[in-house]
Amino acid sequence: MKKRGLTIPEIILIGGTRAALGAGLGLLLSGRLNQDQRRAIGWTLFLVGAISTIPLGISVLAKNG
Repeated sequence: MKKRGLTIPEIILIGGTRAALGAGLGLLLSGRLNQDQRRAIGWTLFLVGAISTIPLGISVLAKNG
């Protein structure tokens, strides 16, 4: 198994993307806001989390041991 070292800022970024993705999904599934607000905020957070995950994942996987 390969080991890849992560810096604190990278860990924070990864955690932030996971939080945005989870918050967006949670808003999409909840009933706390009206439907239009929930969809707009939920999809925005979900997409920001999902899209920002791609370059972070590539960055982590491209690191050499």
